[in-house]
Amino acid sequence: MLPYSRGMPAVVDLRSDTVTKPTAAMRLAMSAAEVGDDVYDEDPTVNALQARVAALLGKEAALFMPSGTMANQVALRSLTVPGDEVMIGQNAHVWLYESGALAALAGVQTCPLPGGGLFGASEVRAAHKPDTFYLSPTTVLAVENTHNAAGGAAWSLAALREVTATARTLGMRTHLDGARLWNAAVATGHSEAELCEGFDTVTVALSKGLGAPIGSVLASTRERITRCRRLRKMYGGGMRQVGILAAAGLYALEHHRARLADDHRRASAIASALAEAAVGKQIRVSTPQTNIVLIRGALDIVGVVAAARAQGVLIGAPTADALRLITHLDVDDAGLAHAIAVLKPLLHAS
Repeated sequence: MLPYSRGMPAVVDLRSDTVTKPTAAMRLAMSAAEVGDDVYDEDPTVNALQARVAALLGKEAALFMPSGTMANQVALRSLTVPGDEVMIGQNAHVWLYESGALAALAGVQTCPLPGGGLFGASEVRAAHKPDTFYLSPTTVLAVENTHNAAGGAAWSLAALREVTATARTLGMRTHLDGARLWNAAVATGHSEAELCEGFDTVTVALSKGLGAPIGSVLASTRERITRCRRLRKMYGGGMRQVGILAAAGLYALEHHRARLADDHRRASAIASALAEAAVGKQIRVSTPQTNIVLIRGALDIVGVVAAARAQGVLIGAPTADALRLITHLDVDDAGLAHAIAVLKPLLHAS
């Protein structure tokens, strides 16, 4: 990375944790990967990745997917029939950022719950619709952990157990969008398997936080994964000698999970610094649990994004009234210091 103190500042990209580049060691692992045809279930590196993820999540089997969107959509398609309703948290990724796929591909509708993404058993019970001929029955509860739009909020283990148990008593199946489950495990101190208890299907991302260039994994029972393999092919996700990519995921699992604590520390540091700059302003800076910081209030969103970009700092604006900063593998302490130096005066001047 270029020095921050002379010439044009190097780009510090805080738009997402999906912007990371493979490390040199990860590239070596990819180049050395043993491969086969994964459509025939003959890629040994893919099979190793799937077995490793299934073990980490406490599930029987897993399936490598090209994207988190496909992983979520295949999982939910396997749990529903057209006309069903899927209960979700407010602004869930499966509703907000997946191009209407639940409606277009699965033929189901969604029931968003209030609460900013996290909710309780009482909300689940109140929103549930029974299987009556004139209603769309609520057949699936989908939870997102951590919740992107809620600023990387992590569910407590007790809350997860409460809502999944409630869903069971109502006859619902359960899905966990765990794209950033690795962050949730680090933040809560609970294992990924503990956080996955009570869920029929779980998806996890390898390219968010962990630094792999592509890929997500769907985990469930062996029987359901067999069904999902067919759905993956139907959705255009059959891949061939993809062990080259699976090797990146395996490397990331073994070397990049524990370091997520560094991303959380840096998110907390930049949030604290920017909150100081916002004192006396009508600006709210979130207190991050994990690696996502949200900034809302009396801000010229477009102007701040442009001014930061001109000084080598890229930030996101997921909505018209919010800025989002996400720390990740490619943001070190020097990059963080540069971002703070750029963003503090921009917020103070707002």
